[in-house]
Amino acid sequence: MRDDDRFIAHGHRDVFDGELAQVRAGVVRMGELVAAAIDGAIDALSRRDLQAAAAVVADDAQINRAQTELTSLIVTTIATQAPVAGDLRLLISLYHVTYELERIGDHAAGVARQAARLVDSEIDGRPAGGAGLDRMGELASTILHGVLLALVDLDAPAARSVAAVDDEIDRLYHAYFERTLERMRAEPDWVDSGAQLLFAAKHFERIGDRVTNIAEEVVFLSTGAVEDLNP
Repeated sequence: MRDDDRFIAHGHRDVFDGELAQVRAGVVRMGELVAAAIDGAIDALSRRDLQAAAAVVADDAQINRAQTELTSLIVTTIATQAPVAGDLRLLISLYHVTYELERIGDHAAGVARQAARLVDSEIDGRPAGGAGLDRMGELASTILHGVLLALVDLDAPAARSVAAVDDEIDRLYHAYFERTLERMRAEPDWVDSGAQLLFAAKHFERIGDRVTNIAEEVVFLSTGAVEDLNP
């Protein structure tokens, strides 16, 4: 290879590395927005705070814009830089991660909407048998923060550990669902509130599934192996 060819190749790699760094930083920022949305939705639900709920719903547009911008950058980078092997795998996986983060943001906004509908309710929001909904929210927030750290570090064991917690969220969801139905049958005046709480619980359950999908991408990036972490 001539010296000028080496210079061109080196310059091409510098451009690609710069764009890849932009993508990775953008995914981290998007993850921070989504984590804040979940925490805000949990707070709005626990306090039945209409203003806090409205803020989470409004901020979902920022998450959507972040995904749109990252998708455009990823597509442009692939088209203009023609990455191969590990570089292409990384970009495609990060694209999948942005999709999952956007959907998690939608679920956070969904929780906030249910919180807003419960603001004027004077009926106790907890079905007999404990506050499983609160715990689901805590776990959903914890595993999202955990999977984002695993993504930054490309830590496959940490990603697997995060995904394993989804089983507990599923267990809590099914138990909460049954208890809520029982109370709805016993107390007709509680049906509307119970329905809103079940919708919120389903959003938390789906967040767990989406986090597991991100964890699978982390394992793939780290090891090159495709693993089903939620069989």
